[in-house]
Amino acid sequence: MKKIGIYKMNFENNINQFLNGLGKNGGRNQIERYASFDYCHNHFQSFKEEGKIEKIANSENMEMSCLHLGFYLASWGMLRGSSFLLEKSIKYYEPLIYNITKFDKKIWEIDVDNYKEDNINLLIECKEMIHSSLKKEKLTDTLATKIMLGVFANVPAYDAYFRKGFKVHSFGHKTLRMIADFYEENKNIINKLKIMTLDFSSGKETSRRYTKAKIIDMICFIEGQKKIHNV
Repeated sequence: MKKIGIYKMNFENNINQFLNGLGKNGGRNQIERYASFDYCHNHFQSFKEEGKIEKIANSENMEMSCLHLGFYLASWGMLRGSSFLLEKSIKYYEPLIYNITKFDKKIWEIDVDNYKEDNINLLIECKEMIHSSLKKEKLTDTLATKIMLGVFANVPAYDAYFRKGFKVHSFGHKTLRMIADFYEENKNIINKLKIMTLDFSSGKETSRRYTKAKIIDMICFIEGQKKIHNV
């Protein structure tokens, strides 16, 4: 396979811009939209770390799970314009939340450093599960991967900025292998980037580290912004 290279990306600059913001964008701090990922991811991962994944969808936690996922998606542009989600309440996410808890538990352990064929197949199956849970004839790669990023952080979100920054079009076996190759070529840089999620209550860093997939998402998201907006 053709080597990915780093596309002359300035990793440190892109990460700093994501975290600190630029212009009207406030970056990732407690009240800015980028932190919505942290709060959503913290919610789902807390159950996984306690070995209580099933409780994500019980009667006590279902509403909060739907709220976290729904607001994260809203913050990241999935409820704007003509999006079908704009016409839905958080109750719509219940089947998806339930199916997340019933899906193969191996999905919670996948990151870009173990994109082996069986794990890539599982990631594809996860997208299909999301598709069937939301009962749409056609589900965009952007929405499916944003959900996977927010809950599991096992893939980058294939939005317009990431696709432009990473030079890919669609989510699938080929592009997941490309991401794996990209990581292998640049793992010495990526592994050194230690970024922790923010806690909702205190605004301080948690002990929960951003995954490698999330790091790649951030780097290429900013790279895509630069290319699209010429900044």
